[in-house]
Amino acid sequence: MSAVGVVPAYAVLAVATLRLALSYRSAIYALRRLWRWVDELAQAYQYHEVPRRLTVHGGVERDNPLFAKAAAYVSSLPSLEDADAASVLSSSASPRKRTNGGFSLHLGPGHTARDAFQGARLAWTYRPAREEDDEALVLRVRRHDRTRVLRPYLQHVESVADEMELRRRDLRLFANAGGVDARTGALRWASAPFTHPATLDTVAMDPDLKARVHSDLETFAKGRAYYHRLGRVWRRSYLLYGPPGTGKSTFAAAMARFLGYDVYDVDLSRAGDLRALLMHTTPHSLILVEDLDRHLLQTHGDDAEARVLSFMDGVASCCGEERVMVFTMRGGKKEEGVGAAVLRPGRLDVHIRFTLCDFDAFKALARSYLGLKDHKLYPQVEEGFHTAGDRRFSPAELSEIMLANRASPSRALRTVITKLAVASAAAAAAQADDEMVRGRAVGYSCRNGGDVGGRRRGRRVVREGRADEGVQEAVRADQGQEPEGGRRRRALG
Repeated sequence: MSAVGVVPAYAVLAVATLRLALSYRSAIYALRRLWRWVDELAQAYQYHEVPRRLTVHGGVERDNPLFAKAAAYVSSLPSLEDADAASVLSSSASPRKRTNGGFSLHLGPGHTARDAFQGARLAWTYRPAREEDDEALVLRVRRHDRTRVLRPYLQHVESVADEMELRRRDLRLFANAGGVDARTGALRWASAPFTHPATLDTVAMDPDLKARVHSDLETFAKGRAYYHRLGRVWRRSYLLYGPPGTGKSTFAAAMARFLGYDVYDVDLSRAGDLRALLMHTTPHSLILVEDLDRHLLQTHGDDAEARVLSFMDGVASCCGEERVMVFTMRGGKKEEGVGAAVLRPGRLDVHIRFTLCDFDAFKALARSYLGLKDHKLYPQVEEGFHTAGDRRFSPAELSEIMLANRASPSRALRTVITKLAVASAAAAAAQADDEMVRGRAVGYSCRNGGDVGGRRRGRRVVREGRADEGVQEAVRADQGQEPEGGRRRRALG
């Protein structure tokens, strides 16, 4: 080799060395690539092709559903962002459902994305269409892992892809319109796009309670195999109870949006055969029954409760899986007007109480409606919630105040403070009236020959009052003041 050829070679080597020395991340990345290459050489792999199209009987070709699911799954892998190369596509979903700015990553020709499942390392490679073969995704599995993880992994891929598709689709709201469809004979459901914007993140409620419900919903959504192993219907029921305006219906909408379920709003007053109505709902749905206690109170008798019980856990309720049933009640206590048979576990699995707004819920509302994380008026607001007691306001009332004053957060907070002060004064006046009424009732009972215990309590109160007066007179005498009795006699004289 001539000197002219040696110098460029040394220069290239020096530049490469300098680049590695200056870029620590590049050095680590290169070492990882080297280790991965050595490890792959030492392993024996098995390759499984997932073609885009399949040839069925008679030479007819049709799309392979597994290919679409595998492609959707691979596009969601975090490792795709770290791949050497990837294709960037614009999402075709509606703007409301777009994520990551409306763009998604997909494997390009010859590119590879890695995954891990149950301790096994797997890799997907995209193979473009060739003259003989259709395009395909190729799954690489280590040979000694294939028996243990191949089938469970493909089931996992299908499950995740189905969940992604469920979340991407447009949800619908169904309401029982009454009557029967003349063409199909089925009970008539009227439907419309379900566009309620509520999410679990935006609902104002106790953070710990919200986290528990979030975890319960996630566990249910992933529990198909668990429910089947137990021999139970894959279904979950919730009772949301509390005063009006506390966010029960909004929370039910947030549950449906979190799960990606259609909503079937059942009006019990217009429903005929509840079991038939339930059988004409679809899987992946949330069945909402509002104001259950009011319906049971207005329709007296055992027949109404029996219809509801059959609707909640009869044989017809087992037709179809992956359903969530949500019942709401307006009462502050879940036992008001509702029998124990309706409330027992199995019919209503999770009971969630919605209360009037406290200071923590108010801060969550202010963060959502006014963009406030903290404010100098917060101590006064907190004191107002403390003194208002049971006369606090519902989240719906406070939300309206914030909406009306969203241009001025300070004005919104002052309005809330004023309303809380009025509520506190009303609570104090009501308490004073109650004490006065109780005092008059005790005095009337003593004067009119009430029970012996009442008279004794009255005499004890009088004695305690006289004893207190005696103590006060002694204190005045010690301080050199004229006793109260002497002042009274001098005033009368």
